[in-house]
This record gives sequence, structure tokens and C-alpha cells, in this order.
Amino acid sequence: MIYLSTISPPQSPLYSSHLSSPQFLVPMSTSFLGSSQLNILKNIVFNPLKPTKIGALTMAACIHTSRTTENSRNTTPISCDPNRSQIDDHVCDYIKIYCRPNFPDLVSCLPICENQQKTVKIHEDLGSFDEHVWNQDDGDLWLRMRNEARSDLLQEPILSNYYFNSILAHDSLESALANHLSMKLSNSGTLPSSTLFDLFLGVLAEDKEIIRAVKDDLMAVKERDPACISYVHCFLNFKGFLACQAHRVAHKLWSNGRKILALLIQNRVSEVFAVDIHPGAKIGRGILLDHATGVVIGETAVIGNNVSILHNVTLGGTGKVSGDRHPKLGDGVLIGAGTCVLGNVRIGDGAKIGAGSVVLKEVPARTTAVGNPARLIGGKENPIKLDKMPSLTMDHTSHISEWSDYVI
Repeated sequence: MIYLSTISPPQSPLYSSHLSSPQFLVPMSTSFLGSSQLNILKNIVFNPLKPTKIGALTMAACIHTSRTTENSRNTTPISCDPNRSQIDDHVCDYIKIYCRPNFPDLVSCLPICENQQKTVKIHEDLGSFDEHVWNQDDGDLWLRMRNEARSDLLQEPILSNYYFNSILAHDSLESALANHLSMKLSNSGTLPSSTLFDLFLGVLAEDKEIIRAVKDDLMAVKERDPACISYVHCFLNFKGFLACQAHRVAHKLWSNGRKILALLIQNRVSEVFAVDIHPGAKIGRGILLDHATGVVIGETAVIGNNVSILHNVTLGGTGKVSGDRHPKLGDGVLIGAGTCVLGNVRIGDGAKIGAGSVVLKEVPARTTAVGNPARLIGGKENPIKLDKMPSLTMDHTSHISEWSDYVI
């Protein structure tokens, strides 16, 4: 079944996902339509040609049509209009096929009253799955996410409007991410989502490196976090991922001299996601901020590629110096929960810092540091070398049996 929702015309040049007073009829899920029909519907809804046309369309939704013969469908008053356009034909066909009130398997077109009980129904066919994309790891990530969204809707139809507005209504990852972040970080009355959407989309469309980093982050979370069941699940629900992507936009603005706007985004991310990353910090690709609550990263911090950081981690200064005062993390580093790394110290490539540690000095590459103050497993003179990348294995306990000070 298909459910028709009503939305107001957008205030910005790009369409918005906000629901408002009923003015146009829009399908909550149009993924069963082809691309050409979907584009026609979007043009009708968001770029209406004439007010009289729209009025006719809304009335046509409630016209009783016969299901028996094709001829009867072609003899309705609207289809016989000699001045009709090609767009009218497509939309009227859509209305006649999917909006006939006297058949139990199709949605009723009666007006919705305030006291009427509302139910959410979606058509069983949410769009064809692209099996090649679904089964191939190197397939287009955005198509995989759309497939996952359709699969989720089969299990939870009540989320059809949310998934449509967040994923299925967008033609690119850039647009979906800009929309989702703007909805999360907006503040009604003072920081509207439409303003943030235009800002985010402009940055994401201009800098393709950010989108490449976004995709690497998505794959990193999916591969390393056993709680992540799908890419779309991470995209919609993981605040560590969302905070990292908002920071990428803020860092771009900071680098371009728009520091006031960058700091505003930092503040909103801190309020909404409980993650405080200064827009001046440099962050690589393939980043996992697991749980992410309480993560603080200072202005001059540098984080390499394929780094995993758990919650309540601070990459801060010592409070004694200014300038370049924050930690530098190499590639493949794993930082355990509750760890503080303070000062302009380097954590070498492939190093691991145990949970709850306080690190004030350099940690060599491929070694493990634990404790407060942190000390190297195996000793400073001959530390045990890790043979695997800790940020990828997410192993927090290897070599713990060789730590003589550990007592239960």
C-alpha cells in the first residue's frame, strides 16, 4: 500500500523534508517508481507549473475510477483534457493506478480528519534491489545504503516517512548527509535547518575529499563495530559518525577563514552529540568514534588514518603552553575508553593505549601503553611489539597476561 502525505512547498531552492500544513499530495515512498516518474512527481510537487494544475491534481486524487478496463481509465475528464501536458498524463496515471478508494488493497483517498486514527502503510514493493550492489563489497556505497533502507522499511513500515526524507528522497550521499546533519543540528527560530542544509551541501559538493572520507568512515564503523548492523544504521543513528562528519565541514570552514561559523557548528555538535572537536583539529580518513560520548579533541590535535577512539577520550593540552599544544596520533592507533593524552606528544603508528590511561610522553609505534601514568607493556627498554593493527582488530586485552602489575 501507499500512503499519501501532505507537505508545504519549500522555502529554499532545494526541497525540504519538513511536514507542515497540507497543500500538496506527495507519496511517502515513491521508490517503486522509475527515475523518470519520480522526477516528474518531484517537479510537480516542488516546482509547480501553475496553481490551477496543482488544484486539479489534488481533486483528481479522490476521483473514483474503474479497475476493469484500460479504456475506462483513459476516458476520465482529466485524461481527455485537450490542453493537458505530458506531465499531467504521468501524474494522473499514477493517481489512477495507486489511489482508488474502493479496493481494499489500495489506500483510501478520503480526507484525513483530526480525530481519525492514522495508520502507516507502505506498498510491499519498495523498489527493486540491485543484487550486484547488494552482494559486492566494492559496489557503490550510496546504492547499498538505499537497498538497506528499503530492507529496513519491510521490517518497520512506521519509519517510511523518516527513511524517505532521510535517504530515499535524495539522489546522492552529499544531499542526504547535508539534510540529516541540518535536521540534527538546527535550532528552531535561531538556526533553521534550511540554512544549515545549504551550507553543508555547498561544502560537501565543493570538496570531494570530504565525501571520500565520509565513505571511509562508514566502512570503518561497519567493519570494526559489532553493534553496527548496516551502513544506513550508522548513517542515521551513530552520533560518533555524525559528529565526525560535522567536524569535517567545520574544519573546511575554519581553513577558509570562516572561523565564527565553524565555531558555531562545533558548539551545536557539542550540545547535540556530546562530542567536542575543535574545528582546527586535523582528522584523517577511516575514523571510528565508538559511542563517542565525552570525546574532546583540541585545536592543534592531528589524527591519522584508520584510527579508532572510544568514549570519554581527551586529546588535550597540559594547560602550560599555547600554540601547538595537542597530541599527534599516527595511523592505525587505538585509544581505549576514558584515556587522556595530554600535551604535544606523538602516539606512533599502530600503537595502542589501554582504557583509563594518562599519557604524557611519546608512545613508540606498534607498542602498548597502559596505566596512570601510562607505561609500556614489556618495559621502556624492550617493549612488546604488536604484529597487527590495533585500530582494525579493536583488541583491547592482548598481552594483558604479561603485565605483572595486573591483579584481580
